Order: sequence, then C-alpha cells, then structure tokens
Amino acid sequence: MPLAPAYRPDPQFPELGPEFADPVEAAAFPKTLLRYRNDRAAATVGLDRLTDEEWIAHFGRFEPLPNNIAPPLAQRYHGHQFRVYNPELGDGRGFLFAQLREAETNRLLDLGTKGSGETPWSRQGDGRLTLKGGVREVLATAMLEALGVPTSRSFSLIETGEALQRTDEPSPTRSAVLVRLSHSHIRFGTFQRQAFFEKAGAITALVDHVIANYYPRLSGANDRATALLAEVVKRSARLTARWMAAGFVHGVLNTDNMSITGESFDYGPYRFLPKNDPNFTAAYFDQTGLYAFGRQPETVFWNLQQLAGTLSLVSGSDPLVEALNGFGATYRRELIAAMLDRLGLKPQGEAVDADFVQAIFRAIAAGSEPLRWEPFFFDWFCKDEARAMAGPRGWLYETEGFADFRRLLEAYEPDRPGRLGHAYFARPEPEELLYDEIEAIWAKIATDDDWSAFEAKLGAIDAARRAWGLPSQRSYAAA
Repeated sequence: MPLAPAYRPDPQFPELGPEFADPVEAAAFPKTLLRYRNDRAAATVGLDRLTDEEWIAHFGRFEPLPNNIAPPLAQRYHGHQFRVYNPELGDGRGFLFAQLREAETNRLLDLGTKGSGETPWSRQGDGRLTLKGGVREVLATAMLEALGVPTSRSFSLIETGEALQRTDEPSPTRSAVLVRLSHSHIRFGTFQRQAFFEKAGAITALVDHVIANYYPRLSGANDRATALLAEVVKRSARLTARWMAAGFVHGVLNTDNMSITGESFDYGPYRFLPKNDPNFTAAYFDQTGLYAFGRQPETVFWNLQQLAGTLSLVSGSDPLVEALNGFGATYRRELIAAMLDRLGLKPQGEAVDADFVQAIFRAIAAGSEPLRWEPFFFDWFCKDEARAMAGPRGWLYETEGFADFRRLLEAYEPDRPGRLGHAYFARPEPEELLYDEIEAIWAKIATDDDWSAFEAKLGAIDAARRAWGLPSQRSYAAA
C-alpha cells in the first residue's frame, strides 16, 4: 500500500491489557460499496494515497493497517443511560481498529468503527449500522466541524449489502459500516466499569495511560487523578459551550457517550435547532426532556460528577470537588468565546461580553415570527450591519426585540473581516442542517440510490467551513 510519510502508527491502547478490551473479528459483509471517504482527514494521518480498492480492504474488510492493532479490540465500559446505571455496556457494534499520530499536532488518534459486527457486548443486537444512520453521522460531523465544535470526523462510509430490521426506520433497511477518526474512544464509562468492580489499580493504570497519551503536561502532577479531572472538566465545558453556540442537541448524553478528551462523538438522534428553544429535544424517546438543548450544560456537569466519583477511589474527595467546581466559570467563559467566534467579533472584556451574549440569546428568541438559529449568525457575521439589514430578515432586526443587541454590538470590532469576501456571504441564506433536509437527502438515496444531494450538501458545508474560518480540531489540540 502507498504509505505517506505522515503515516505514523502508534498502537497504545493494547498496552492497557485484556481488562479493558476484547479481541474481535469484523463481520464478513456480502458487499462493500464505498460511499464516502474523507481524504482531507486521511491526509492528516498519511492514508490519503490509498486507492479505493485499498481503502475498502482496510475500512470495509478490515485488513490490518501496517504495524497497527491486530486483531481489532472491542472496548469494555459501563455507563449511566438517562441516569440509570448499566453494567452491561461495551462496544456492541464497533471496535478500535488503529491508532496513529496526527501530522503537525502529534495527537494520538483512533480509527474506530460503528456497524462492524457482533462483539461480546452486542447484547442480542446484530452489531450492524443502518446506512441512514451512517449518512446522518457523516453530515453531523461535517457540519459540527464547520461550526467550530470539537468533534470526531467521519472517515469512511461503506455500504455492506445487508437488509436490517429496525423499529425506528422503515424496514428492511440498508446496512453500512462507518469508520470515525477520533481523539480517543476512552469514555467516562471506561472509568466507571473499573470503579464498579472496585479495581483501584486499574483506575490508576487508566489515569496514567490517559495522561501519558492525551495530557502529557500533567505527568508531573502530585495528584494525577485530580489534575486529569480538572483538565477533562475544562475540555467538557468547552465542548458544551460550542454545542450551544452551534445550536446543536446531541440527544443521548449518557456517560458512555462522553469522551475523556472533550470531543463530541457517536451521533444518533441528534438535531440542530430550528429556533432558540431551551426545551427542544432530539430523541423521540427523551420524553422527560432530560437531554433537551437548554439542559445540556447541567447534563454534562452531572456526567462529570460521575467521573469524579470513580476517581475518588484513587484521590481525595475535596480536591476532586474543587476540580468539579471549575465547570461553571469555565463554561461561561467558553460560551462567551464561542458566541463571539460565531459572530466574528473581537472580545471586549468578560463583563461586557457576558451582557452581550445574554442580549444575543434574548434577541434570537424575540419576535412574533421565530428567527431560525443559523441565519442570525450568518446575517451579523463580522458586524456586517448593512448586509444584515438589507437581507431577508432586515425587517425583523428593526423590531424592539433586537434593540439591545444592536446597541451593544456598537462596542465591538469585527475579527478578520476579510472573511466576508468569501462567496458564501454573498448568498441570501446560510447553510443549515435541519431535520427535514436530512430526511430529503436520505429519501433520494433510499428511493433512487441518488447520492447527488448528499454529495452536494457536503460540498456546501465545506464551503461554509472555509468561509467561517472557525477554530479547527488542530487549534483545540494546541489549547
């Protein structure tokens, strides 16, 4: 295979030993039809030179990458699901396939799967992924990356030729295997499993592993568990703030869906907000609104408390509580930064910026005709008032509900206003990823095997990404 110099295998997770994962084999699929390959992400790990045939061999049939993990490993973990503890979790339809170093940042990255077959943790499931689920995840990760959210990246999507039965989709439905590129698949639930079995030594080993591979600057800390928690609190607060600024609702914020590196991953019933509504939920089964848009900060903090509980087996409770208590202030700072980034504005000072962000939320919710979330940030990007007022929502911005926002906006300077020269900002409407559009994209695939709308949407999202110029995965790595 044509390996680029950027390919640097570094399989670290297997060193934790059999307590943390089980060796498995990928399913033998009847078909392997390549539907999506992320060459921009592949270039960062030296895999962009693969031919399509080689790509399918590695990410459809899972032939091992050179000097990497073999066989694949299904990770063991527990977790709270809708705040009910479940000790029977684990990688039920996925595995860790490879670990590599990222060019430029030297981050350790995982190639992990979804829909790759049954494992010891499948719990009577078939270990498969629907093609629709794969399409939805590719779109979600592309949009979140464009909006500056720390997220896994969809690396590959291959249709696998099976007919699946599902209760939440018209069945039989088509099958696929997804590969995602992530900054670790170690979860809060990975720690929870060891705490459940009261294995303090395994928790210490896991803390040491995470610090060595993801937070090496903490290696000299006297209380390594507390130092790690403090860093995870900071990263999780940043992630939550970026979700909120993106108008994103994850939908299933269980502790097994929270990454130890503060990166969003595993997209099931997600939604992007059509309008500012703190009670908006993504999952049809979230009947109490536990994971509603406005409750995401509360939920992430609750999840962090569960992580702290596991670390109490190897650290004192007082320093862990102190680390947890940093979440609120960090979240507020990160939300301010995220909202200013989304509007393309330079900060003016924490107190002034806090008032301004409150005015933004009030403005988006104002008016008898609800303003869609994304158009607000598009219209006012880099303080381009003339464009905002001349656009299709100009009449709304003249109403009383936007008076405070416009008054406070006067104190701000645009950040890198040259971005407005991108053709994207000559459009009357921004790129969005609302539920009905995703359904329409899927309908073309399901009915006519027409992938043109899917491909066009990804191209449009990438144009938006380049126009916004928001923080990238690499900038988060350097933070």
